[in-house]
Amino acid sequence: MAAPNIVPITIHPVQSQSEKCEFVDLVYRLNRDDPCWVPPLRGEALDLLTPGKNPWFGHGRAQYFLARRGGKAVGRISAHIDTLALQQPAAQGMGPDTGNFGLFEAEDEAVANALFDAAEQWLRDQGMTRVLGPLSLSIWDEPGLLIQGFDNSPTVMLGHNRREYQGWIERAGFRPVKQMFNYGVPITDGFPPIVQRIVSAGEKNSRIRIRRVVKANFDAEAHIILNILNDAWADNWGFVPLSDDEIAHVGKKLEPLVFEDLIRIAEVDGEPVAFMIVLPNMNEKLIHMGGSLFPFNWAKLLWWLRKPKSRVLRVPLMGVVQRLQNSRMASTLAFMMIEYIRQDGITKFGAQEGDIGWVLDDNQGMNAVADAIEAKVNRVYQMYDKPLI
Repeated sequence: MAAPNIVPITIHPVQSQSEKCEFVDLVYRLNRDDPCWVPPLRGEALDLLTPGKNPWFGHGRAQYFLARRGGKAVGRISAHIDTLALQQPAAQGMGPDTGNFGLFEAEDEAVANALFDAAEQWLRDQGMTRVLGPLSLSIWDEPGLLIQGFDNSPTVMLGHNRREYQGWIERAGFRPVKQMFNYGVPITDGFPPIVQRIVSAGEKNSRIRIRRVVKANFDAEAHIILNILNDAWADNWGFVPLSDDEIAHVGKKLEPLVFEDLIRIAEVDGEPVAFMIVLPNMNEKLIHMGGSLFPFNWAKLLWWLRKPKSRVLRVPLMGVVQRLQNSRMASTLAFMMIEYIRQDGITKFGAQEGDIGWVLDDNQGMNAVADAIEAKVNRVYQMYDKPLI
């Protein structure tokens, strides 16, 4: 019997704008049959990859690769290095000589292995001795591989991938190093009595003020929030500080989704010390748009953003300054912000559920808050590493 005709896999570094567009477009074809996958807007997907559009490139560099079989694109991956991550302590997950991979998609395991080889070799050539991922491209974008929670669509700012990827990555020699949890919680009936007692006690404390953000002054508010974030998360696994340019970029990107009733800043003795950002789940709309705002999706999205109704409200970021962490004050501030936003979310946005995360598996404070409000893990993301020897 004649040997089967096996078409070889070739790996090509992305060099032109058309190849970059092909890199972006591939994800739509490979995931189109997954009813839970939410197509990202193509313009945003391209901006993520582009210096001058994404301020991450102010301290990072990347190489993208396409896999082809018989001339057809069948996979993609990024290899990238963040100079700020290289300066972090190795015990926190990043650290010297650690590069990253991300934006991974592949038709099959053979393609996956060829892509991993290409990304790893590029990182070796750059002097890296360890690879950590997936990161797309920053820890602040979509970190981790989804390993639990495939049967529900992600909320805004969460990733989604095929089930097979976990086995492919692990058989390629990558080791699990950290998990991140995402929690879901019904909010219409309120939280347990102990939470209400903590909120009531906080309301009697004259030192505490919980205020809404002022959208008309959002640039200044964003700086307050993200500077608290840089302090609050500084000792967390995987932390990389946001640069001033990234803070400005995040503020601008989030502004269309900012509603004063859904973001709180907590002050103690007049000093901002904690925050909570909640977003309406734009993915409830994007899942039907196929990644394009044209011809009429832009109008639908703008109309929705005027006064969104959202069954699920997403909590992507919370933080309390380090000096208050693990204190009674920190938990009081957290529960007060959660309760006030819960009330406004129900009455003004029609929300029924909260979606909180991601939360590091060893973040005792945030996992305790989730337990106290009886939230349940609905998605788990896994980070991997591998020595480059």
